Amino acid sequence: MADAPAALGAPLIRREGLEKVTGRARYAVEHRLPGSAHAWPVTARVASGRVLRVDASAALAAPGVLAVLTHENAPRLAEPDDPTLAVLQDAHVPHRGWVVALVVAETLEAAREGAGAVDVEYLAEDHDVLLTPDRPDAYVPEKANGGHPGLREHGDPDGAFASAPVRVDTAYRVPPLHNHPMEPHASTARWTDDGRLEAYCSSQGTTKVRQTLATMFGLPEESVTVRAEHVGGGFGSKGTPRPDVVLASMAALHTGRPVALALPRRDLPQLVGHRAPTLHRVRLGADSDGRIRSLVHEVTTHTSRVREFVEQAAVPGRTMYTSPHSRTVHRVARLDVATPSWMRAPGETPGMYALESAMDELAEALGMDPVELRVVNDCRTEPDTGKPFSSRHLVECLREGARRFGWAERDPRPGARRAGQVLTGTGVASATYPVLVSPSTASARALPDGTFVVRTNATDIGTGARTVLGQVAAEALGAAGDRVRMEIGDSDLPSAPLAGGSSGTASWGWAVHEACTRLARRLAVHRGPLPQDGLEEHADTAGTADAESDHARHAFGAHFAEVGVDTVTGEVRVNRLLGVYAAGRILNPRTARSQFVGGMVMGLGMALTEGSTVDPAFGDFAERDLAAYHVPVNADVLSVEAHWIEEDDPHLNPVGGKGIGEIGIVGTAAAVGNAFHHAVGVRMRELPLTPDRVLDALARRSPERGRA
Repeated sequence: MADAPAALGAPLIRREGLEKVTGRARYAVEHRLPGSAHAWPVTARVASGRVLRVDASAALAAPGVLAVLTHENAPRLAEPDDPTLAVLQDAHVPHRGWVVALVVAETLEAAREGAGAVDVEYLAEDHDVLLTPDRPDAYVPEKANGGHPGLREHGDPDGAFASAPVRVDTAYRVPPLHNHPMEPHASTARWTDDGRLEAYCSSQGTTKVRQTLATMFGLPEESVTVRAEHVGGGFGSKGTPRPDVVLASMAALHTGRPVALALPRRDLPQLVGHRAPTLHRVRLGADSDGRIRSLVHEVTTHTSRVREFVEQAAVPGRTMYTSPHSRTVHRVARLDVATPSWMRAPGETPGMYALESAMDELAEALGMDPVELRVVNDCRTEPDTGKPFSSRHLVECLREGARRFGWAERDPRPGARRAGQVLTGTGVASATYPVLVSPSTASARALPDGTFVVRTNATDIGTGARTVLGQVAAEALGAAGDRVRMEIGDSDLPSAPLAGGSSGTASWGWAVHEACTRLARRLAVHRGPLPQDGLEEHADTAGTADAESDHARHAFGAHFAEVGVDTVTGEVRVNRLLGVYAAGRILNPRTARSQFVGGMVMGLGMALTEGSTVDPAFGDFAERDLAAYHVPVNADVLSVEAHWIEEDDPHLNPVGGKGIGEIGIVGTAAAVGNAFHHAVGVRMRELPLTPDRVLDALARRSPERGRA
């Protein structure tokens, strides 16, 4: 066993890959339980008001319909921590798309037909859904999402800005963005004869789902089991329980049958959260050598009247660049909109788009290379806290990225590269994401046949977590990887935190490493054959994984983009994307590259195709499905490269890895936007860069820029 090769760092293929490509992997509503029924939601058609009457007679008369749940006959639930889950409990309608009824039927088709036959009468009230930067009712929250203070200020940022030789004062807008994982939010629930609740749920963390269901249905936690063996993506929107699992559980209790519910894709924007729109004002004041004196980042966003969620978009300004004077502040307005929530790299993604775009504008005002401006403002201690960074290789990422990208050959003049009607430009942006770790538990068992079983309630949402955890276990045990069986995705396993915040592998891996290390030590002194049920060790990282660090711990990266802009059609094509990252020890190059590239492609979508608008008349998102909300497709992604710099950071966790699931998206949109400006000499400060907006911007170019 001691001679087995180290498993970490090897580009192993996914353990479950064959199951997925052959269709044997089962997702939340693919578990065909005996007697299963299907459900379809009915959602509110007013943006604010009350349900006056629900006429379900036509639906109940439809063939195959078993029941129609409303606020009048649905099971009563205890009040949850998250009020977005209090569905069918009263007549109040807080926003358009709120669930007002649920139809249960023998088949999916019958449930959908029945939902269309439900007649709901409303008392509509005036609604307010428009976000503007000058709303008088916008307030500074005590905390933004993630527990960050709503306001941080150092020195005299206004005075330092006013006296700075070079100043940039500009505004940016990021529209609402939506999670559209391949598998929609879905659940299958059943109640057993002895009163247990069992659910298959498309979730990023079944431990939390179990706790929530137990509270809402008045059950002890041991009477609830939630499984998520395979999950078809989530990007944050499945990080906490969503209405699908509550509705399926209610319907199963009401009908006495297992019930499967997959939320219709058109309902996802209203029911599972969204990235809230963010309006940014960024002010940078610098000396003539480029050193920033003053950094001010002010963000206005919205939240719902159901629950406060504040996109922490000003937080990256507290980490990125040295500035003796700074103010980073969030303002939020409560509107009659659906509750926003997590979406890949919440806060950092829109915040770094604004900050890194402003850095590009500052470089232009200084007549300075954008890479060098970032290098000049690098720092060894975190500006906001004063803590030293555990490791910070941003400059190395910028230098290596510039080398690989051919940045030195770049003509800095905007509009200098033309081929017919296409102008080409290049841009750069930095990226950062914090190192997050949560307490976790795990067990490791050695069996008499020489194999091992490692158990923890981790969730693999397509990231390769199952594979990498197997590598962590194999290395700690000194065993070949094929002798280690991983069991994950079941709330009856040792409890573990959700897959989110790029913290999954760091959190679960710490507990797995500890349990396997303890088992290896025990086996080293064990004499004779193992008992029939083997030997087992447990680990719980509470008190260690969640201990406050003396260091600021972050991953960093650099994004480079080349775009071509068709000045006749307005089409923007990203010819090349390149990212270089410093994210600790890379545990599996194959799955890591997939994560980096996936984030970059998502950032490309944010820059060019993805965007949503709130209809002021109806209070609804106008872009609610994949026909109107355009995610990138293969033809949009020409060349994407991801590279990394190996880091040896002793202040992280036993396996030395930083989270990598989110940093790939963080700077991509800014790099694309900066490349667009370099191509045509026009600065666009609102995403996405769609052809209509591009043509409008080109038409408004100043005469001295010349013809397009």
